[in-house]
Amino acid sequence: MPDQSPYTLHIRNMVCPRCIKVVTDELDKLALPVQEVKLGEAKLSQEPSQQELEKVKEVLAAEGFELLEDPKAEMVEKVKIAVINLLRSGKVEELHVNLSDYLSEQLGRDYNTLSALFSAAEGVTIARYMVLQKIEMAKELLDYNELSLSQIADKLGYSSVAHLSNQFKQITSLTPSAYKNSTSVARKPLDQLQ
Repeated sequence: MPDQSPYTLHIRNMVCPRCIKVVTDELDKLALPVQEVKLGEAKLSQEPSQQELEKVKEVLAAEGFELLEDPKAEMVEKVKIAVINLLRSGKVEELHVNLSDYLSEQLGRDYNTLSALFSAAEGVTIARYMVLQKIEMAKELLDYNELSLSQIADKLGYSSVAHLSNQFKQITSLTPSAYKNSTSVARKPLDQLQ
């Protein structure tokens, strides 16, 4: 049964602060009673009508988002958001916890359950999804050209530059240096990594 007070909308593909602004703006345009919008969800002070929900689905879809109504899909999206938040927090190297413990704590669910659900829905393991996110973030940091490869490895929680370089090459077929010198390799949107 949906949370009644406040009513929560679960939304797929919200991966950044700009996404929060877009969703907030769209819900405001629909004159819905928005209490809070954060990655993956929007809380309303009252339950919308079925007609309002259909309009929400329509406007979100036009912006590249999807209203989730399946509890399993909602949980998969929460896993994705937790992984992205961990990486974006800049505290990966400070946490010194393994991903399974972190996700279990953040989501209040057994990791084996989360893992099976995620793999069935996404076709990749949570660990693989985390690696893909790390490599995309490494690309972003390389593009900014503000940190050394050693600093990037530390920031992303790699044990060494060699470990980062090996994973980077496995995913992109390029070394980090070759990527940095290439102008034809594009980064992928975070919500399209699989």
